[in-house]
Amino acid sequence: MPEEIPEELLAAQPWLNDHRKESVTALEILHGVLRNPKMAEHAYFYFRDPGYAVTHAGFIRDVFSRYVTGWMIAYRKSGELARQFIEEAIDKHQVPPGQLTIHADRGRVMKSKPVAFLMADLGVTKSHSRPYVSDDNPYSESQFRTMKYRPEFPDRFGCIQDSRAFCQQFFPWYNEEHRHSGIALLTPAVVHFGETQTVLAHRQVVLDAAYQAHPDRFVRRPPKPLPLPSEVWINKPVPSGEKTKENSQ
Repeated sequence: MPEEIPEELLAAQPWLNDHRKESVTALEILHGVLRNPKMAEHAYFYFRDPGYAVTHAGFIRDVFSRYVTGWMIAYRKSGELARQFIEEAIDKHQVPPGQLTIHADRGRVMKSKPVAFLMADLGVTKSHSRPYVSDDNPYSESQFRTMKYRPEFPDRFGCIQDSRAFCQQFFPWYNEEHRHSGIALLTPAVVHFGETQTVLAHRQVVLDAAYQAHPDRFVRRPPKPLPLPSEVWINKPVPSGEKTKENSQ
């Protein structure tokens, strides 16, 4: 029995309060409730509105540019859905074989046979998070945090259509308007589509004009735009001979 029961239902069936936190299987209902004469008028099946069913979100992003290349909202997780999702994203962006590495958690979906066979067929290299490390992909964690801290992110979505409508607004904003601190305050779209140097050159022109107009405001040196990192890593390999902090302690 779910803990959150509508007030109007409790008013009509107050006995449900006594069973609020009880977990009852279908077999126990059939044999324990329906066959009990004392429960003749209390055999009550509670179904949630389908709009409040649990939904699952998945997305694919370019780790370097932070650009989200595809997303999906579904009622369930499955290897077949993941296979279709990945295949459509690769086809949409015309990624050639042997170029792409996909990093994912170690869940059964991403380790399923449909996904494994697809990656082998398309020449995609698989990468998985380390066992028992829940936050091994900081880029995804950052993505979800940005999403959940948006002012329009609700306490709950009314239905799966609501969650999809939110994502249809969020991801274009994230890709094309959100200036990411990890990529020199550029938008993911600028970096992903190779416009970085053009935008940084324009910023330099603006900074040079500001310096010429008010050089006293810049004490140390003429201003320069933030540089774009040359590389990004998930679990960067430790060079041979060097010790990690954990090993040195």
